[in-house]
Amino acid sequence: MKILQNQGSFKILALMMGLNGENPLQLIETAGRTAYQSRDKITNESATKFVEILRKRGHESVLEHSCMIVELNGVSRGLTHELVRHRIASFTQESTRYVDEKDFIVIAPPSKNLEEKLIEVKVPGVENAVKISFNDFVNVNEQMYRGLRQIGWLPQDARQILPNGIEAQIVVTANLREWRHILKMRCAIDAHWEIRDVMVKLLKELKQRVPVIFDDFVIAADGLSATLVKAIDK
Repeated sequence: MKILQNQGSFKILALMMGLNGENPLQLIETAGRTAYQSRDKITNESATKFVEILRKRGHESVLEHSCMIVELNGVSRGLTHELVRHRIASFTQESTRYVDEKDFIVIAPPSKNLEEKLIEVKVPGVENAVKISFNDFVNVNEQMYRGLRQIGWLPQDARQILPNGIEAQIVVTANLREWRHILKMRCAIDAHWEIRDVMVKLLKELKQRVPVIFDDFVIAADGLSATLVKAIDK
């Protein structure tokens, strides 16, 4: 058993590149200039300015011509359940139906004392209730899961007692416009703490890698500022 706090991470597996070695911005410019038949204006330096104009004018559909693949690690199935609600994306995640969760890694809230005895639990056949901690419950949950596997239950059957906090790896592919939407929603101040933590880390990386796509995202101490949300909604 292992319990993780504040250890969610990401890995950018790919940023779409063109056949001729064009970077994501050059791909977007080539596609975008189709509308005006102005590809003759493309230079080695024109892509950044062109994409900036598109973004500022709200012509974000052109950003869909480039995509990014991201792997998330050290996150819970609770997080993945939220993430897969984004419709314009492709997802592949670890299957609890086929994978034996023998490592039993659970994601816990970052600010809680997991050893503190908080809840009284009545065990059938035992006269007095027992006070247990978060860690105690996860330990019992692990014993139950491992026991069911040892007596022959398949992972797809034993998984019915897995906690929502069990670790799950997931790979996400989406176009850059959709990534802007995902980051807007999941970095917001009222987003769940786990997904917000990972997505803010990802946003910081993207502001370095492709700033013209993401440099209008203002990161506040506790997430994205309200100013950003208003700017995007204009």
